[in-house]
Order: sequence, then C-alpha cells, then structure tokens
Amino acid sequence: MNETAADNYRRRMARVLDHIDRHPDGDLRLETLSRVAAFSKFHFHRQFGATFGISVQRYVNLSRMKRAAFALACRTEMSVIEIALAAGFQSPDAFAKAFRAEFGTSPSAFRKAPDWAAWHTAITPYDDARKQIMTADFKPADVEIVEFAQVPIIRLSHIGDPAGLNGSIARFIAWRKANRVGPQVARTFNIFHRVEPEDFRIDLACQAMPGLEPGEGMERASIPAGRCARLRLVGLSDDLEAPATWLYRSWLPGSGETLRDFPLFCERSNFGPGMLEGEMLTDLYLPLA
Repeated sequence: MNETAADNYRRRMARVLDHIDRHPDGDLRLETLSRVAAFSKFHFHRQFGATFGISVQRYVNLSRMKRAAFALACRTEMSVIEIALAAGFQSPDAFAKAFRAEFGTSPSAFRKAPDWAAWHTAITPYDDARKQIMTADFKPADVEIVEFAQVPIIRLSHIGDPAGLNGSIARFIAWRKANRVGPQVARTFNIFHRVEPEDFRIDLACQAMPGLEPGEGMERASIPAGRCARLRLVGLSDDLEAPATWLYRSWLPGSGETLRDFPLFCERSNFGPGMLEGEMLTDLYLPLA
C-alpha cells in the first residue's frame, strides 16, 4: 500500500519524538529537530505545536523530567548530579530549578519520598502528545497466533488510583534489584485486569526464578499456557491503550476467534536501564480459547 501524504507527515513527526526521547543529553535545539523531521526551521515550531498541542521546548523538558524522575526513584546507584547530566542539564542547579518547577519539590526530596500523583499530573501533557502520534496503524498480518507456555510468576498487584501506579512500579523495581532479578535475568510481565479509573488493577510481575521469595504485598501466581494472539510492538510502549483497543475493536471481530478467561497481558523484552528505546520490544497477548 502506498504511503499517503498524511502518513508521511505523521511518520516525520514521530521521528522527532523518538529522537528527543533517545537523546536527552543531545542537541535538541529547534533547528536540529526541524532537520530530523526534514521540515523548515521557520515553520517547525508551529507545526509541532499544532500536531501535539504542546511546544517543542515543553516536550523536551518533560521528556527529560520523566527520565530523571524515574532515575531518582529507581537508580539508587546514580547520584543526583549524574542524573542531571544524563537528563541533559548542564548543572545541578539548573536541574533542581527545572525539577521543582515541574513537580513542586527538589530532586533530593523526590528521591526520598516520590510524589507520584504530582508526577502524573505534571507529565500528562507529555503523554497526551505521544498519544497524538500513537494511532493504531496495525494490520491483521501484524498479529500472530502462538502457543504460550505457562510461566510461574511473582506479582505485585496495583489496585486503586492509577496515579499511584508509578509508586508501585518503583517499589517492584527496587525489590527486583535487591534480589538481583533484573529484566535480563527474569522475564517481565504486566497483566491488565481492569483499567477503568474507578476499578483499576494491573499486576506487575516477573518470572519466579528458583529460590526467589515474594516481597511484602507480593504473591506467587502463574500465567497459564494456551493459545494467544500476539501483537509485537517495537520501541517505547508506556501506553498500550491504542494497540489493545485495536485488538479488541478491529482484529478480534474479524478473526473468528473467541476469548479465554484470562486478562490481556504483555511481556516486555530488551527492557531496562541503558536500553535504547528503539531496541525495546513489547509483546501484547490476547488469550484465546
């Protein structure tokens, strides 16, 4: 199928978002980003704002702040100065000023007691911008029917306010690090039980390796064996709403398949600190009868 002008335009804009997110400490000036998109520097700032509802500089700042906040909460081996430099700031003072402006607290205070509700509110314009480009451009050929083998897991269930999910994620990551079962050692899963804000539950899980004991509030479980429809996503996949909706709305009705009594889940591969976003893989599984 030939690429339409709209497809090409969107692809060029998506390329800019990916470039920003992959190079937080790089040259992210307007002129540089306009070259990434192959658009005129005289118009690019207006094109970006019209497409994403946010200015280029605002998106750059939020991309850097999102990365820095996760590093502060989860990368305890990194100093605040190291995190500031990795996030693209020239000095700790500039980083602290920008961080406080976004989240209402200092980097050190956030590290000690992360306020994920405030983080969620502040980062919403960034997430909304990415949703503008993450349309469900999938085809039936992108889905593969596979036999999923049973996997024993240890899970932490986040139930309640979605804004607190990142706190549960940070807690789960800290437990994995303390037990030396990072993403390169044990497989990583998310199980999506309920995603409506008033009835929210997501399980954070990893493969239950021999000798690994659940932490506080965690439990043993398993992902059962069975047929699944698998949709593979390449790159950063923080928000799986669009591909999940496409599976249910478009793929399933035309597939002739029926669903099995187990929730939608995903496995995140090539996932972890230092991994380039373009190399990350997420397999989204829809359990079938």
